[in-house]
Amino acid sequence: MTMHNFILPLLVAVFVGASASLLGSFAILKRMALVGDALSHVALPGMALALLFKFNPFIGAVAFLFISVIGIWVVEYRSSLSLETIVGVFFTSSLAIGALITPEQDLIEALFGNIANLSTQESIASIVLSTVLVVSILAMHKKLALNMVSQEMAQTVGIKNRRLEIFYLLSFALGVALGIRFVGALLMGSLVIIPAASAKNVSKSLHSFMLLSVIFGVIASAAGIYVSRLYSLSPGPVFIIISALIFALTLLLRQLKKVV
Repeated sequence: MTMHNFILPLLVAVFVGASASLLGSFAILKRMALVGDALSHVALPGMALALLFKFNPFIGAVAFLFISVIGIWVVEYRSSLSLETIVGVFFTSSLAIGALITPEQDLIEALFGNIANLSTQESIASIVLSTVLVVSILAMHKKLALNMVSQEMAQTVGIKNRRLEIFYLLSFALGVALGIRFVGALLMGSLVIIPAASAKNVSKSLHSFMLLSVIFGVIASAAGIYVSRLYSLSPGPVFIIISALIFALTLLLRQLKKVV
């Protein structure tokens, strides 16, 4: 088994899983878990256009996600609608458009991902961008946490809430674009949310919450690649199943602590 066939996809999965899980911890703090799931579907038309016009699907996904996120941000502040409602409109419209224009032979991969099809250049780019994403979120994590707990309090200490929100949404869009080739448009929300939800079950502070989110994301990603290679399975669904098992275990531990 060559490096490209195992080691490189493993590294990509670990780095992407870490960045997505870290983003997920803040999505749970902001109570936007379903928003994260919906945003992943917004990438589908961008990937479809890339496949139709024969350019890199990652570029199409990033472009469409960034445009959609800016549109969501603008509409949120120019209307009385909630973020969940606006994203829901973008989500359903994007999913319908993507399903219509995605070439039939590429639809399954777009929906469920296939990290093995990444080129060496794409894999390296994914690792680098995931690292940048993690560093950026860590640098801003205190401001993000305060903003998500209380926007009024954040504003009183000089935090620009609108700028911070667009930063997070754009970071989320990049995380989705990176992960969508791993688990696909349908499962991307789980890549972000399940490891963070597992961490929430057993963490006692913000730092432990963030750290455990990343650890659970990395474990599930690495195990997903290993098991999928061992049994010739698709890595995306395997990752989700392993993440769900970790969540069940942490939920059991939480319940046991309550009893004890």
